[in-house]
Amino acid sequence: MKPVLSVLGTGYLGTTFAACMSSLGFEVIGVDTDTQKVERLSKGELPFFEPGLEEIVIAELASGRLTFTTDFSKAKNADMHFICVGTPQRDDGLAADLKYVFAAVDGITPFLKSGSLVVGKSTVPVGTAQKIRNQLALTAPQVEVAWNPEFTREGFAVEDSLRPDRIVVGVTSDRAEEILKGAYAPLLDIGTPWIRADLPTTELVKMAANSFLATKISFINAMAEVCEAAGGDVTVLARAIGYDPRIGNKFLKAGIGFGGGCIPKDIRAFIARAEELGATQALEFLKDIDSINLRARQRVIEVVRRTLSEDLSGFKIAVLGAAYKPDSDDVRDSPALDIAAQIHAAGATVTIHDPKALVNARKRFPAMQYAQTVEECLAGADLVLHLTEWAEYRSLDPKALSTITKSPRIIDGRNALDRDLWVAAGWKFHALGRANA
Repeated sequence: MKPVLSVLGTGYLGTTFAACMSSLGFEVIGVDTDTQKVERLSKGELPFFEPGLEEIVIAELASGRLTFTTDFSKAKNADMHFICVGTPQRDDGLAADLKYVFAAVDGITPFLKSGSLVVGKSTVPVGTAQKIRNQLALTAPQVEVAWNPEFTREGFAVEDSLRPDRIVVGVTSDRAEEILKGAYAPLLDIGTPWIRADLPTTELVKMAANSFLATKISFINAMAEVCEAAGGDVTVLARAIGYDPRIGNKFLKAGIGFGGGCIPKDIRAFIARAEELGATQALEFLKDIDSINLRARQRVIEVVRRTLSEDLSGFKIAVLGAAYKPDSDDVRDSPALDIAAQIHAAGATVTIHDPKALVNARKRFPAMQYAQTVEECLAGADLVLHLTEWAEYRSLDPKALSTITKSPRIIDGRNALDRDLWVAAGWKFHALGRANA
């Protein structure tokens, strides 16, 4: 008999995990304190965009395996309770805010049946799992605690959930590991690697992974600065070093840096936790990584000023992209939206287009202008900024677009457009880290 699962927190992570586990044949109860969110999810409506997920939610609701509720008691028969709440950066520093994690634990504690397992999936500072374990030892000694970090990428979350590249579990007993293997049996059957570790190591895995990724992205952006100063081409440099198997070619595309709700706050929380542990020097380099990442945004603004004027008042600038990455409507710490907002604050009229993120962008910055079509966005523009690499932007016809702008000038902040094609169509083209035309 398959175990019954509860998912505590139905944001991006929780909803994706709940729906995908339901699609594997498990009964799943999603629990959240946000009544409006639960009502929408119960009708099959997602409060965010993720390719392919809404169809799964609708199908699983219809199957009866997936339900959403605000009542923690509805999860009393669950064998496993997965904590999937957010861990945002604290307002008073770099550390992660764990209030939602402990609120989820407090909410489910009265309904934990004997022998059940509380499993953390949220990204947390090392030591959090042990704190939860200590708390439950006093309030619910009949349960065990495990940790099981998520590695889903926005835009690929369904693929990453149903065909993950690895499953990492932190457990304190063989029994806990066997219970988790029962939940992940369909994924183990397709050959997914299984890694067992202790609780601290498991908590560190996600932080280490995001820090390494951030380092790689910031490295190539630093190389882009050097290439521009030396007259080199960072795209060729990246391709050349990417053939080295010790380096690899993924995430070596220079641009305006990383953003979103995970990597920036995770590396800052990692720094803060290292300081608490007395290991400050070990992660000192991450402060430079964060700085390089933020500087990439300022470099675009510098190019805008060099192209137009130090005083941006009166200029119309079109921005292609508001989401922090394509195939997402997430604008949290979005480099694209941050650049647009800074340019707007400097006096320019900014019009933004994005296939999915306009609603969220408008909520953040209602004073800027938003266009439903690329043509509307570019009409009369003095300069175009390409800041989120949506596929539809790569397929644009630069010749046709050149006739609707005031001046056919574009800055490719993602190094994703075909420079030769745009130049041939009469555009003045600038890309970070490359010779420009």
